[in-house]
Amino acid sequence: MDIDTIISRLGGIEQAARITKVSTEAIRKWKQARAIPSKHWATIIQETGLTLSDLQPNEINDSTPHTCPAGANAVLLLEDGTILWGIGFGAYSSKNNLAIGEICFSTSMTGYQETLTDPSFAGQLITFTFPHIGNVGTNIDDNEANKIVAKGLIVKQQVTEPGNWRSSESLQNWLKEQNVTGICGIDTRTLTLRIRDHGPQSALLYFPEDGIFDIDALQAKVKAWPGLQGMDLAKEVTCAKPHQWKDGVWHWGDETSPKPSKTYNVVAIDYGAKYNIFRNLIEVGCNLTVVPATTSAEEILSHNPDGVFLSNGPADPAATTHYTVPVLKELLEKRIPIFGICLGHQLLAHALGGKTYKLEQGHRGANQPVKDLKTGKVEITSQNHGFAVDPNSLPSDAHATHINLFDGSNEGIASDKYPAFSVQYHPEASPGPTDSHYLFQRFAELMDQHSPHKKQ
Repeated sequence: MDIDTIISRLGGIEQAARITKVSTEAIRKWKQARAIPSKHWATIIQETGLTLSDLQPNEINDSTPHTCPAGANAVLLLEDGTILWGIGFGAYSSKNNLAIGEICFSTSMTGYQETLTDPSFAGQLITFTFPHIGNVGTNIDDNEANKIVAKGLIVKQQVTEPGNWRSSESLQNWLKEQNVTGICGIDTRTLTLRIRDHGPQSALLYFPEDGIFDIDALQAKVKAWPGLQGMDLAKEVTCAKPHQWKDGVWHWGDETSPKPSKTYNVVAIDYGAKYNIFRNLIEVGCNLTVVPATTSAEEILSHNPDGVFLSNGPADPAATTHYTVPVLKELLEKRIPIFGICLGHQLLAHALGGKTYKLEQGHRGANQPVKDLKTGKVEITSQNHGFAVDPNSLPSDAHATHINLFDGSNEGIASDKYPAFSVQYHPEASPGPTDSHYLFQRFAELMDQHSPHKKQ
């Protein structure tokens, strides 16, 4: 049932506000969002005699016309046949620039620039659940990679001009420069529910300069896209050659001045790393050498590392194991301290003998609760992953250390045989809370205890 009808059954805006004990402005926001918060459903059912199904948000109408309606100039097509019309922004689509990939949603309320440049989003279209996307513009310091990695973005409201002193460029111009397409005017609340309830699927965002839409041909492209399962994208987003990283975490006043104290010689394997991970490693005293995803164990060991870091990255971890796992097994046997994040966590699990699987619903956003099984403490974490480690597949000499409190999936492991541990989430945040920054210090302590080249 539509929101206006429900409000009418309650007696209008003022009476609805009185019954549900909210302001009339809140009722107007219900109308704007086309949904009523579930905490009010019991009261409304009691007052009106409506049923629970009457209060559920309307499903996306799959009978949306195949011809572009007035006022629209872009379309979002889902693998299940759903067609959503909207207003395009950023770069125009073309034969050589099609925004096609797996559609997902992010619940972060800040950090759209960091999200779009996170290499873990390679091969994905991002639906932002927070409405105010673009309001702080963009700047060079907030990039998590040297370019936008996501395939495209879907937002509810039109992108406004930026209003922030750090902004150097608008989101609109930034997207155009990097040849990335966006669409607004989409009911992101209902789209998010569809993704949540029906799982990940392929999607295509199309914003043609000539305004011509061949829907049948576009739908065929969506159905032909192979999906992320079995896909290796780490090779596409890794660095081209080894390099040194020197910048620390941004601090008010001195920005990203390099830290003078270098205590640990660390090699970071870049499977699609975020810059803020490197900055946090610098903060705990790491002299950091970053190497490509395909680097051999021999080359890694030639740097005489006190520890090895395994970065985040995109797509299916199992698709990379033929070249990553042999390297990690050799490093483990050398008893080099290892710390992994996200894809690095999943690859460490494979190297220890475990397995991974694709989640029915991935975790993406900066509000994911994770419990430390040893201390019982709960951390609010930043996450971005569609695959997870199967804790039941771990060998007897490895154990789970953290779990996700939303769905009980694995969020961390540690080896009882080797000096190695990893987490599924992002302790470096950016965007997100800093509850988990302590893990970088834990890595430093592990190197103090087990580094074969320990510095006194």
